[in-house]
Amino acid sequence: MYDLIIVGGGPAGATLARLIGKSYKVLLLEKRTFISKCCGGLIAPDAQLMLARFGLGIPKSVLLSPQLFAVRTIDIDNSLERYYQRFYINVDRGEFDKWLLSIIPAGVDIICGSLFRSFSMNPDGMVDVKYHFNGKDYVEKCRVLVGADGAFSRVRKQGFGDHPAPQLYISIQEWFETAQNADYYGAIFDREITDFYSWTIPKEKYLILGSALKLGNDVYDKFELLKQKLHGFGFSFGDSVKAVKKEGAYLSRPTNTGQICAGSGSVALVGEAAGLISPSSAEGISYAFKSSLALAKALDKGLEGYHKEYLSLLRFMKRNILFKNIKSPAMYNKHLRKAIMKTGIQSVDFFGRSI
Repeated sequence: MYDLIIVGGGPAGATLARLIGKSYKVLLLEKRTFISKCCGGLIAPDAQLMLARFGLGIPKSVLLSPQLFAVRTIDIDNSLERYYQRFYINVDRGEFDKWLLSIIPAGVDIICGSLFRSFSMNPDGMVDVKYHFNGKDYVEKCRVLVGADGAFSRVRKQGFGDHPAPQLYISIQEWFETAQNADYYGAIFDREITDFYSWTIPKEKYLILGSALKLGNDVYDKFELLKQKLHGFGFSFGDSVKAVKKEGAYLSRPTNTGQICAGSGSVALVGEAAGLISPSSAEGISYAFKSSLALAKALDKGLEGYHKEYLSLLRFMKRNILFKNIKSPAMYNKHLRKAIMKTGIQSVDFFGRSI
C-alpha cells in the first residue's frame, strides 16, 4: 500500500514525487519508456524562476543549441512581423523529463512503460488504482491518488468528467533537417489556420514547425496550408524539405478559471490535468512546477484535510490565468494585434540574417 500514487512522470508528477518522496511512500506511474512528448522544449522565464526557487541547474546533457534571445512574431493576418527580446532555455524535452525523474529520491517507486487504467474508491477510504505493465494488469492501494497525466487526463476524465473542461486542441509538430538560419523562437498568428498560434523552434540542425489546432477532420489540411503560407516569410517546407519526424499531442486551453479542477477528497490534480496552463502562450511547465509545489506544501501538514490547503494555495495561479485570459484579446484579435505591432512598442531592431 502507498500513501500516494502519482499518474504521470512529466514535470508536474516528477516534481511532486521529488518534493514528497522522503516524507511519504510514493508510487509514480509513467507511460513513456522514454520518448520525448510533443512539446517545443523551451523553458520560459516563469519556469526558469521556479527552477531557481528549487535550487536546480539544468545539466549540460539536457541543453540544445541555439539558446534563444528573440521572438520573431509573424502576423500573417496583417502581413506584419516584429522581433521582441525574450530568453528561453532550449532543451531536449525527453532528456529534460528524464533528468527530472533522475533526481527523485531513491525511496520512490517508479514504473516507466505503465499505463493507468482506472481507479475506484473503497469503503474504508482507500483508493484502488489499476494499471497495465509488461502485459499484465495490476492493482495497488493508496490513500491519495494524484493525476499528473496531462491535457487528456484519464484521472480527471474518470473522477471529474462532469466538471467543465478547458478547450482541447491538437498540437502537431514536424521536425525538418535544415541549414536555414533561424536562431529565434517564431510565433505565428493566422486565423485561417487556428484561433491559437503556431511556432518555429530551432534544435541543433533541425527546425521544428508546430501548431495548436482545434480538433476536427481538417487539422492536417490546415497544417499543410501553414507550410505554404510560411514560404512567403522565407521558410522552406514541403516537397524539397521533408519532415524527418512528426509528433502529436493534446493541448488544453482554459478560457475561464471555472475550467480549472484541483480534484477533491482522495484525488488531486496538478499541472495540465488540472487545467493549469497559460491560455495565451500554452506554456505549462511553470504551472506544473507551481501546482506540484502547492500540493507538496499542503501535504506537509499531513494527508488529512490536505485538499483545503491545496485549493487555497492554487488561488494565485487561478488569478494568473484570469489575467492572461483578459490580455489574450490583444494577442489573438487581429485588429488589436495590428494596432500594437504597428507601434513597435517593446520590439527590437533586428540586424541579423533572416531566413
